[in-house]
Amino acid sequence: MDLRPYRPQGGLFDLQRELNRFFDAPWLGGSPDGSTVETSQWVPAVDIREEADHYVVEADIPGVKPEDIDVTMEHGMLSIHGERHYEKKTGEAGARRLERSHGVFYRRFALPDDADPDAIKAKGDHGVLTVTIGKHAGSRSRRIPVEH
Repeated sequence: MDLRPYRPQGGLFDLQRELNRFFDAPWLGGSPDGSTVETSQWVPAVDIREEADHYVVEADIPGVKPEDIDVTMEHGMLSIHGERHYEKKTGEAGARRLERSHGVFYRRFALPDDADPDAIKAKGDHGVLTVTIGKHAGSRSRRIPVEH
C-alpha cells in the first residue's frame, strides 16, 4: 500500500497551480524568472524585503538541514534548492495520515541590478533560511538638495 499525503482539496490546488503556471508564462507577460519550477515536490513560503543597504530573502524550510540546501547566484538570478527527507521512524506500525511535504524544492528569483553578487550571505536558524544580499555602494539612494 502506498502512503500519499492527505490533500482534501488536492484537485482544486492542482488546477489552480496549472492555471497560475499558464498565466505566468512569459508570452502572456508573466514572470520569466522561473520561480515556479515543475521539478519541485513542494514550495517553501518566501518573504522578500528591501532595506537601505541590502535585500533579505527569508524562506520557511523546517526540517531541512543546512547541508541539504544550495544557494546560488548566477546571471542576476538567486536560486534556492534543497531537499527535505522523509524519515520513517523505527518500530512505526504504519502512518494513518501524512500532511508534511517532503522531497525536493526549488525557488528562483530575479535580483535587481544593484544587487552585489559578492555580498551574499545565507544562514539557517530554527527552520528559516535567511539570505542577505548586499547592494553596490554606488547604487544606494541619497537625497539631493535643491538650491534656490
